Amino acid sequence: MLQYEKNQQEIRERLTDEQYFVTQHAGTERAFTGCYWDTKEVGRYHCIVCDVELFASETKFDSGTGWPSFFEAVGTSTVERKIDNSHGMTRIEALCANCGAHLGHIFNDGPPPTGERFCMNSASLKLKPLDGQN
Repeated sequence: MLQYEKNQQEIRERLTDEQYFVTQHAGTERAFTGCYWDTKEVGRYHCIVCDVELFASETKFDSGTGWPSFFEAVGTSTVERKIDNSHGMTRIEALCANCGAHLGHIFNDGPPPTGERFCMNSASLKLKPLDGQN
């Protein structure tokens, strides 16, 4: 259930064009172009729209896809799953459970312990380093 009340005008003014397209129109950034696909920085990844914590850097892994990938979300209720039948295929869409922002997709080809790959768009995330910077 969404907890965050969206104000589309405020969101549009605050986000970049790419962030808005990805999060509000289920867009996808090009592989190997996002700012987090290859980062090794320790911290927590938050939703770019509502600032809810979604992923820990300890669960990030190199999937070889060019998008930031995680094997687990923070908590069981932070990422909502929705069937996505777009583009002629069936996938599981990942949405921020707090605000409904499109994050990416979830696949069942990830590493242990979950076997899942949360394939996220960098444009939907904000990394907050553990040292408190940013």
